[in-house]
Amino acid sequence: MTLQQLEYVIALDNYRHFVTAAEKCFVTQPTLTMQVKKLEDEIGIKIFNRSKKPLTPTKAGEQLIHKAREIIRDVTELKDLVSNEKESMAGTFRLGIIPTLAPFLMPLFLPHFRKHHPEVKLVIRELQTLDIIKELKADTLDIGLVVTPLDESTLKEIPLFYEPFVFYHPENHALANSNSIKPSQLDGDELLLLEEGHCFRNQALNICGKLHATDHEGFYYQSGSIETLKNMVRKGLGYTLVPQLSIDWEYEKKWVKKFEDPQPVREVSLVTHKTFNKKMLLNSLQDSILKMLPKEIKKNERIVKIKWR
Repeated sequence: MTLQQLEYVIALDNYRHFVTAAEKCFVTQPTLTMQVKKLEDEIGIKIFNRSKKPLTPTKAGEQLIHKAREIIRDVTELKDLVSNEKESMAGTFRLGIIPTLAPFLMPLFLPHFRKHHPEVKLVIRELQTLDIIKELKADTLDIGLVVTPLDESTLKEIPLFYEPFVFYHPENHALANSNSIKPSQLDGDELLLLEEGHCFRNQALNICGKLHATDHEGFYYQSGSIETLKNMVRKGLGYTLVPQLSIDWEYEKKWVKKFEDPQPVREVSLVTHKTFNKKMLLNSLQDSILKMLPKEIKKNERIVKIKWR
């Protein structure tokens, strides 16, 4: 059994396809196939069920793959310790960010981070939270920017800030003339939501005290875009809740109301696997994000954190 064989097995589990896994490992497909088969013969178990498409691990294979990931992480951590890379930031890192944060947070901090850390290349992907969790565990992502808590024992959370929810309403809404509102004043039947899979959807339902979405008069609609929901609200088709960073106050002020204190908020955090040890990189990301946040987005004791799980 070799570390190289374990890396091939992990790649095969990540991509579930021999050709793709071989390409990612920079070897030929026959080489990868031969090494995996050699490992299976050595340990006396089948790691993958080749009769299924896509390829799937066997029950015994799942246990071996889990242990292989732990071994490769430990070896990587040891190499970093020996080479003193813990304090180095140079390199390419994979970052996942949820869609309800990406269009509003990335333009704020990324220019600042790039300017001050040109030695770092970030490969950034928009993914839903459950996919980010899965990829952090599989080592196909290094860092996540997500809403927490996640309650995952293998992941480390670094809280950054608390972002308030705001009430986004049509001009003729009954609460349009209120200075601020309470969650208890909201009618869940008028609520426009993001589609299932978004943690923001679950938080909006929790604020309104609703367990599920309901039909509106004449239509039932769920969107993958906060901007689409806001456009629908401005046409009088209902109301929605949106993150405060998504608001252009100069243009959108007449459609927005803040909640009374304690404000409902979402906790935004950097998340990594517990074995990820690039502390300087995490500190620098945190510094850029916090420096570029609007002043009104800050830690505040008069808040209520809204869970999504």
